[in-house]
Amino acid sequence: MGYSVRLNQIRDFVAAIEHGSINGAARALGISQPGITKSIKGLEKDLEVQLVQRTTRGVVPTTFGRAFFLRARVAQSELRRGAQEIKQLAGQAGGSVAFGTGPIAAAMIVPEAINVFRRQFPQPDVRVVEGFPQGLLPRVRDETLDFLIGPRFPNLVLDSAISFRPLFQHQLVVACRDGHPLASTRSLAELAGSAWLCFEPRELLDETFRALGVALPRTVVQCESHTAFLRLLARSDMIGIVPRRVLADEGIRGTLREIRVYEQLRAHTVGLFTRSDTPLTRMAHAMTKALTAAGRKLAFLR
Repeated sequence: MGYSVRLNQIRDFVAAIEHGSINGAARALGISQPGITKSIKGLEKDLEVQLVQRTTRGVVPTTFGRAFFLRARVAQSELRRGAQEIKQLAGQAGGSVAFGTGPIAAAMIVPEAINVFRRQFPQPDVRVVEGFPQGLLPRVRDETLDFLIGPRFPNLVLDSAISFRPLFQHQLVVACRDGHPLASTRSLAELAGSAWLCFEPRELLDETFRALGVALPRTVVQCESHTAFLRLLARSDMIGIVPRRVLADEGIRGTLREIRVYEQLRAHTVGLFTRSDTPLTRMAHAMTKALTAAGRKLAFLR
């Protein structure tokens, strides 16, 4: 069976699925609705399967459509990046880089890296998306994001589509507000009954206690905003776990302090997550170099 899939068919199909309707795809692409419909029907004929189902609310992918959409979106992204690279090699202005970052890296590495990058490439568009690897890695897989810099949590299992390159480690410590009544406590077990503030996924906090043979904390407030987490920690009697380097940050110093328990907490390895089978664009590679340099500099700080 031979296929004669055309680029415009891939474009129209992807747009229809992303917008959920022929109408939305037509508006986004500036093409007539009959043109989009004809294009998708031609694609279905070429592949000899039904890719979309028409409903009163728009279109939804079939089982075949979902499988093809994942590949088609990656192919479209690769072609778009290829076109950008050709323009860059030809000396034309423009280009873009989009990457994900963990919250700690966002605060401690990304600003310096972007400043370095923009001194070399002042014109490309830059997009930064903050989140944990579990939520952002699917966007690296489908190439919505060029790469991700963040922690590799112990429970994070990577498939063959993603490569990881470590940059540095965060040593984690127990922290509380300055002047906290339990600031002089020396055992994690004595803090288990306190109210805890958790920034990372809750299971990581529980795993930390289990690994040290300590009873799990009874009261935990989950806060997924890094800014709010630090403010809450500084303005309440809750206790949390943070990278030691955070306590030395200029905006944090004097508001939070380490509780020097004798138990040794785990360290987080922070690094770059990229697609295994796809080379980075020139712009994305330059951004990873800037992030790597900022990360290595941070690794020498105490």
